[in-house]
Amino acid sequence: MSVLSPDKEWWTASEVAGAALPDMPGTRQNVEAMVKRLSWRDHPDHARKRQGRGGGWEYNWSLFPSRARRKLLKDAAPSSGATPVSDSDLHAYYEALPDSAKKKAQERKHILDCVLTLERDDMTRDEAVHHVAREVKFSARTIWNWFALVKGAPSLSDWLYHLAPRHRASGRKKAKAACSKEFFELLKADYLRVDGGSFTASYERQKEWAEKNGKIFLAERTARRRINEEVPRVTQVFAREGEAGLLRCFPPQTRDRTGMVAMEGVNADCHKMDVFVIWPGDDKPSRAQIVAFQDIYSGKILSWRVDRNPNKLAVVAAFGDMIEHYGIPQHCLFDNGREFANKWLTGGAPTRFRFKIRDEDPLGLLTLLGIKIHWATPGHGQAKPIERAFRDFADHIATDPRFSGAYVGNRPDAKPENYGERAIPIDEFIEVVAEGINRHNARDGRRSPTANGRSFDQTFAESYAVAPIVKATDEQRRLWLMGQEVVKLHATHGRAGLHGNLYWSAWMNEFSGKKVIMRFDPEDLHAGVYIYDLDGAFLGFAPCEQKVGFFDQYGAKEHSREIAQIKRDERRLLKKIRTKTAKDAAAAMASLTPDAPVAAEAKVVQIQRGETRPQLARVQRPAYEDKTTPEEDAQVLAFQKTFDADKTKAIEAAEREETALDRFRRALDLEAMIARDDLIGNGEAKWLAGYQQSAEYKSHKTMFEDFGEAIFA
Repeated sequence: MSVLSPDKEWWTASEVAGAALPDMPGTRQNVEAMVKRLSWRDHPDHARKRQGRGGGWEYNWSLFPSRARRKLLKDAAPSSGATPVSDSDLHAYYEALPDSAKKKAQERKHILDCVLTLERDDMTRDEAVHHVAREVKFSARTIWNWFALVKGAPSLSDWLYHLAPRHRASGRKKAKAACSKEFFELLKADYLRVDGGSFTASYERQKEWAEKNGKIFLAERTARRRINEEVPRVTQVFAREGEAGLLRCFPPQTRDRTGMVAMEGVNADCHKMDVFVIWPGDDKPSRAQIVAFQDIYSGKILSWRVDRNPNKLAVVAAFGDMIEHYGIPQHCLFDNGREFANKWLTGGAPTRFRFKIRDEDPLGLLTLLGIKIHWATPGHGQAKPIERAFRDFADHIATDPRFSGAYVGNRPDAKPENYGERAIPIDEFIEVVAEGINRHNARDGRRSPTANGRSFDQTFAESYAVAPIVKATDEQRRLWLMGQEVVKLHATHGRAGLHGNLYWSAWMNEFSGKKVIMRFDPEDLHAGVYIYDLDGAFLGFAPCEQKVGFFDQYGAKEHSREIAQIKRDERRLLKKIRTKTAKDAAAAMASLTPDAPVAAEAKVVQIQRGETRPQLARVQRPAYEDKTTPEEDAQVLAFQKTFDADKTKAIEAAEREETALDRFRRALDLEAMIARDDLIGNGEAKWLAGYQQSAEYKSHKTMFEDFGEAIFA
């Protein structure tokens, strides 16, 4: 039975897999995956539920790739003089023909139309056929054969499909060149891999293997054509380029923003500017990072902040600026970077995929404000509209003439001639960026569907005037002005500690031993904290009771940067000083030759049975002789006295509660000992190093330099 008989127009996945059609998978699972990828079931006229036992789906053969349809047409080709099974099959066959074959069918139909025209002018058909044959290059017999082809056609409009050349559907195939199955499978394995080289390189390797093992192989052009016939192009791209290459085979999704309004949705990302800047206190220039929030509907940049690196403090600050000026959006589209997926911002979001999720985690800022969070596809810039704005930043702002000499180029291989000539002070950099972003928002002629020739400012303002905007309350405003940490209150009195500071208020006794959320101003930890329950309910305010930590988290971060810089400097210095390595030293030792060979000494002595164990002579050890000088003895005694005195002072200081002035006095004493090259203990040295970095020491040091010993009076 022909595969194109009426009961074979519909195919199941298993039947498709077993037919071995070109460009079609060979297993049922892969066919089902292809059906899902190409959305075949979305065609109601070409996909249907299978009737009968087992159920499942059936698909019309018209959904198949063109080469698969051609093969089915060839297999279903009728015998000479017969007509195909159905007109729909003929139509599909005609559409699959190249233009040259279609032109032949059109020429044949035109000749038959001429015969019919003459026949209507009172000529017999035979006279008309011979008359037309004399005018064209075809014989009368050939024209009669064409009339035989269209016999039984329901209408003249269908003649075109019956007159199409049949040699393409005759089922005849060119003889394929024979080759060893092992050769071809190895060739596919070598070529179809993500780290594979060119086809020629893969072919040469497998050709060499085939010659050595006596296998039949194909010519290179034939082998390449055979690969293209049996492996679909998309499959080849996926095998050689992975998922990234596969995605490029399909057009990007076009998202319609015309149905939105201003502040309905925003998106945010970070962008490293192509300009060298210099920060206060830094000697080495760096490239600043911009965190920006953009309105999706209009494309306007709503808020932005600049910092050395992307971090949650900059993101929260930029987010707060946006809400302060424009209101609360309904949706936020974020990159899945650590600076956006931090718990301050998105804690409690069900689709966060950064950091460990704990039950006691506080709800993030967006979660508390009821904003729905969306995450962009990693490594897919088309998913974030703000990437287009960043391209404008690179083209218009980074190349501003005021940045001349500090521009670094937009690619590592596109550095300008004056690369590294100077760096822009950060204050000046921020001023220029602010002007550039304002121009970006105000530039006319935007071609987005929502702007339609207007500027982003105009587009946003028109929609913002009529859009339902939710403004933040004072309670909500406190959320983005502060950081947050989960801490456990003291079990007896409820006092809480954070970054070296202690916070307490009388109402905290009621919540002793409970885990709470502490919200604080990262730039001023001494201003007190706002305490919330884990579910976000506000409990109360607690002032700073004991101020012994850093004034702000920025200071702690700067301190860490200084320590890291010191470590790098020390490594470079050590590398300059230590010109030889341990291997050099080992080689030098190995090159030494001893003056005389050292006799080997047995470490184990075996006692023979039946013999008396020999008595070993006792070795007389030399008497101890003290070779120290009186001066060395006096130095040891002096050190012992100093150590005992320091230990006594430490014990006395531990027995009584030190005040801030006492700690500062102790630091001055230790500094004086170090200045005299006196020895101090490791514990005292560590304490002094840490205390010198505290705010308490710095403030007392300033007062001591101004007033001297009077501060201890």
